Amino acid sequence: MTAGTFGDLTGDWDYGTLPANVRIGRDCWLERKACFARFRSTKDPGLVLGDRVRVYTWATFNVEPGGAVEVGDDSVLVGPVFMCAERITIGRRVVVSYHVTIADSDFHPIDPAERLKDAVANSPAGDRSTRPPYVSKPVEIGDDVWVGIGAIILKGVRIGRGARIGAGAVVTRDVPAGASVAGNPAVACPPGGAP
Repeated sequence: MTAGTFGDLTGDWDYGTLPANVRIGRDCWLERKACFARFRSTKDPGLVLGDRVRVYTWATFNVEPGGAVEVGDDSVLVGPVFMCAERITIGRRVVVSYHVTIADSDFHPIDPAERLKDAVANSPAGDRSTRPPYVSKPVEIGDDVWVGIGAIILKGVRIGRGARIGAGAVVTRDVPAGASVAGNPAVACPPGGAP
């Protein structure tokens, strides 16, 4: 491993090599520039990381040309995958664990006939410009939320301040402030229960 490669894995690299539409707050730390390998946003800004945000090695910003992600101050991204076609907003002091997926779109049509057209358009011999439209809806996660390992947060979901999302939960609908949810689909936990 060369010194340059080691720097790429430790956050000790030139942040000036990030895309021009990425805004990084004061005292941010990004462990690995490969987090941006699938960042294709043309919005300005396409990504905003607040002050003192920590982005660890498995985090991935898979952001489509029309997408934008914003992460509030003092948040910790241990290893989530952001799949963003429109908008994903993370509040302040949020902790998002390993293997969490946050998606604001299905990234394909739901109708079977349209799905087939989409598969053909995306094939190696296809024409991506002929892809049928798909639905996206912004995801909003409030301040002081904790999201457990392997949780999935789907399009259009709003998670209220201070909520707790259990490991492996599949969140398909809004979560009230202060609530704890777990399961597939995620449902409210009894008082004193998981997560």
